[in-house]
Amino acid sequence: MSDESLHAIEPRMARAIEAMERDFSAVRTGRASTSLVERLQVEYYGALTPLNQLASLSVPEAHTIVIQPWDRGVLGAIEKAIQKSDLGLMPNVDGTVVRLNIPQLTEERRKDLVRHIHKRMEEARVEIRNHRREAAEDVRRRERDGEIGADEARRQMERVQALTDRWVDEVDRLGKVKEQEIMEV
Repeated sequence: MSDESLHAIEPRMARAIEAMERDFSAVRTGRASTSLVERLQVEYYGALTPLNQLASLSVPEAHTIVIQPWDRGVLGAIEKAIQKSDLGLMPNVDGTVVRLNIPQLTEERRKDLVRHIHKRMEEARVEIRNHRREAAEDVRRRERDGEIGADEARRQMERVQALTDRWVDEVDRLGKVKEQEIMEV
């Protein structure tokens, strides 16, 4: 694995972290955030469309999200999508807007969310390890083909492992931050 190949797996590992962070932003922490609902799929004229493409989202108060659709005809579909989602929120349709009141989380719900966070962290770790495995296979193949010697293969494997360890530590750090955010009352 040349330095080019080593640098090629780093962005893929970084994308695993970015995807995990995006998923973390959709986890409810007791405070209102538009990221909770912006990727919610709403059936709009027969096609599933993300909510942020159908309406403006705002947070006027710490525990309220306001969804103002650009087309009034989609209010009912937005309401249904929110009710069907696993957010556990009840939408209040107020003529032209949908209001979502974010209640404080119960201890049981907090623990469920932490379990969800840990599951997502493990998925990110597995993805990073899969990239490590691909890189290791490339190094072994190149050593077997005689492109590199045993010493160089060992050095490259150590660099791949160091890179993997760095990204796995980042997963753990971000997970710990999100867990603290969830458990904060």
